[in-house]
Formats: sequence, C-alpha cells, structure tokens
Amino acid sequence: MDITAANTFEERLQILTRTVSSFSERAAENDLEGRFPFENFKELKAIHYPSLTIPLEYGGAGISLYEMLRCQEVISKADGSTGLSIGWHMGIIKDLGEKNRWKESTLKTLYDDVRENGTLINNCATEKQTGSPTRGGKPSTTAKKDGLHWVINGRKTFTTMAPVLDYYNVTATIEETGEIGFFLIPRSKAGVEIEETWDSMAMKGTGSHDLILNNVKLEEDSLVEILEPGKKQASGWLLHIPACYLGIAQAAQDYAISFAKEYSPNSLNGPIIELPNVKQKIGQIELELVRARHFLYSVAKQWDESNEEERSKMNPELAAVKVAVTNSAITVVDLAMRVAGAHSLSEKSPLQRYYRDVRAGLHNPPMDDMVIPLLADSAIGNQAVKKTLSEQVIN
Repeated sequence: MDITAANTFEERLQILTRTVSSFSERAAENDLEGRFPFENFKELKAIHYPSLTIPLEYGGAGISLYEMLRCQEVISKADGSTGLSIGWHMGIIKDLGEKNRWKESTLKTLYDDVRENGTLINNCATEKQTGSPTRGGKPSTTAKKDGLHWVINGRKTFTTMAPVLDYYNVTATIEETGEIGFFLIPRSKAGVEIEETWDSMAMKGTGSHDLILNNVKLEEDSLVEILEPGKKQASGWLLHIPACYLGIAQAAQDYAISFAKEYSPNSLNGPIIELPNVKQKIGQIELELVRARHFLYSVAKQWDESNEEERSKMNPELAAVKVAVTNSAITVVDLAMRVAGAHSLSEKSPLQRYYRDVRAGLHNPPMDDMVIPLLADSAIGNQAVKKTLSEQVIN
C-alpha cells in the first residue's frame, strides 16, 4: 500500500502502524546481535514512506512537521533505532524543500530518486578529531579542485543508516578557499567505503559506522551548498530527535502498565497495578508524557503556521523542546523500570533496551550544555526588549 496516496493523515497513521508492528517483534533480536534492521527499511520503502516529506510541487505528499513527528513517534515506539535512523532522511528531505538552498535541478533529481526508488540520504558531518559539528569544529575532510572535478578525502564518524544509504551529504573544507561545503556523494562512487565501527551499547541498530572517503572524484556540481559562518538557520526538522525518544518512552509506559497488570507475587491478592506506590509511578509517567507531548507538538504546529521570518526566531524554543522532551523520556523509562523492579534488568525485558537507547538522546544535537546558555541569553535579551518597549510606552 502507498502511504503517500492515503486521503487523510489518520489513514497514513493506520498504514504506518500496521507496517511497524513487525519492527517491535524484531527489535530484541536485532539489539542482541547488534544487527542493522534491513527488513524494517525494506518495509518502509514498500509503502513509500521515504517520500512523505517531499514537497507537493515535486510530486511528494508534502506533509507538515507536525505530521512527520507523529509518524516518527509511531516508528520509534516500535523500534527506536529505526525511528532515529529514518528520521534523519525524512527531516533532511523536508528541510531541503523548505529552505531551497540547492540548485533546483539537483533537488529534482534527488526527489525523483526518492519517489521512484526509495533512495535514502543523510548528512555526514561528525569527525573524531572535531567532534560534533554543533561545537563549531572545522572539518578535517578536504575537498580539492582538480580541473572540472572535486577530489574528496577524509573520514566521518556516526554515519547513521550507513548500511542502506544511497547518498552521503558530506561536509568538507575546501582547500583553495578555506570555506566549508556540503558535497553530495553517491554510494556508488569509487573510493567510498564503510568501515563497520559501530559498537555502541545504545541504538545498536542504527548502523552508525565510519564513512571513509579516499580520493573520491566528484563532478563540479556535487558541491551543493556553502556553509555561511554565523548564519545557521532554525531547523524544525531536528525535532525528529525528541519525537524518537518520546516514542521509546511511550513504549516503556505501555510495557510497565502491562507488566503491572500481570505480575502478582504470592504476597498479594492481586496484581501490583493495584498498589498505591505503583499507581503513583504510573501517574508520574503519564504526567511526563503529557507535558512532553504537548510541548513537542505545540512547537511543531507553531513552526508549520509560521513564515520564514518567524521561524528564524524559534531556535531557543526548538532547542528547549529537544532538551525537555529527551530528559522527560529518560525519566519515564527510569520510572517504568522502577515499576518492573529487577525484572527490568533481564535481557528478555525490553525495558533494558529502552533504558540504553533513550540515554543516547543526551548526545544528539543540541546538547544540554549548549541549550541552557542559549535559553539564558534569550531570556536576558527578551527582558531587555520588554524593558525598551515599556519605556517607549511610558514616554
């Protein structure tokens, strides 16, 4: 079934929910083996899910940010690794359509490829030497002009979805100018290699291996974008990150309630769900989820309803959502484990996987230690603006 052909968003959610039911069945085994969930991506492609965020004018469904996040939460509830992985592709495709930074011909070729073949893309910016690109490090990956071609050399870490990516959108320092550019590199190019280095205890199924680029020769128009220092635009699509961890938290709540309804030690006359202290924890879980969900989706709707100028001022709110929702998700999983007790530490319990996976959110951008100063500066600046406005009114 083609999810892009559904008449309503609710129909799309129904198609997606049916599709991902098998993901949760595979999740435990894939996690235990550290295996990439190839079947999940095959099934997402079968319903044309990767095309949902392509703009309407390019033949896609052009779904809103709110709708994208709802979909991502559904996938992540079934399998966090798959949700986080496909979220990068979905968000990048949406972001490209919103900001029009690439040549139209390049964009059209990519979109056509996604619609017809389920082609997948991810940005590749992190390096061992520089750490997260959000910290401002300059790529050690280099791009050198050779006549009408570019030659790229370097190594990228955390290349999420590496086993199934068709395009790597790579940051590199241009030797001649010192500028930082994004280069669109097809998987099929000579000199492109994936080294399977991913050994994380969390999000084992993301396949976030190293990308090695050894004298990769590219056409001149492979340089798709030049990064302008100090002009980082607000990116609503990055809310796919907290949406992922919200999905994991929802899965943890569902399991905790099911466990509490079924577990009945002989010291009790019924299941532990009837105990006040268990109900207290489940109530706390629900409070965290309600608060996180309203924050995430209200900001997503604000993004959808805003113009370009209004969106440019939303960085503090977008960052706050990521930090708040991710930390709420961690709290939810912790409380769910307290409901299940020592049983939650068994390899047979999905809670131990949720616990490991949800912690990864702390290290996805933007990180807490960068967001809090940003919010402080925003609050201080807002106070100054309010003071100025009040003075103008008085005078």
